[in-house]
Amino acid sequence: MDNFREFIQEDRVRVFDGAMGTMIYSKGVYINRSYDELNLSAPELILEIHREYIKAGSEIIETNTYGASKLKLAHQGLDEKLAEINQAAARIARKAAESAKHDVFVAGAISPLGVRIEPYGPTSEEDAKELFRQQAQALLEGGVDCFVLETFSDLAEMHQAISAVRELTDQVIFAQMTINEEVETAYGTHPEIFTRRLDQWLNSEGY
Repeated sequence: MDNFREFIQEDRVRVFDGAMGTMIYSKGVYINRSYDELNLSAPELILEIHREYIKAGSEIIETNTYGASKLKLAHQGLDEKLAEINQAAARIARKAAESAKHDVFVAGAISPLGVRIEPYGPTSEEDAKELFRQQAQALLEGGVDCFVLETFSDLAEMHQAISAVRELTDQVIFAQMTINEEVETAYGTHPEIFTRRLDQWLNSEGY
């Protein structure tokens, strides 16, 4: 099956994979390493993890790119390799998907930038969108089928991530917000508010 929209609109539950970082750590790679850089230096390890998830029944696997934005890669001096790392991640996941015995699709994983954007911090909305766009572009070039924007707390930052992806493609976006024990985001936004906003943005800017 080639059409991802048809795939997720079928009347049945679809199975995503689980955490990538946890699996990498379980393979003996300590957290002082850049897990995203392993797409270049240890592609067979990442491929093995994808295949383990597929064997367990995953139908949608996420690229190993949770920390592969320019700002996060810069902490380890890897920001110049942003495109290379993201493209490699998508291609590794695609290789695993193509060798599966059932339909498997590849989701480009994008996380928050790790900085506060206006009005809570110095990073402008336009700068944030450009940072998300850079990563999304590389993932597209690597061949992802959809995008997962995960563990966001700032609704304004999520909006910029959605806008960045949507300016590049009409692929499906899964937008995930994180809430705490008080049933609100770290910025105090309740689900009834952010779900309404997400519906609005995803529907108005393309599903």
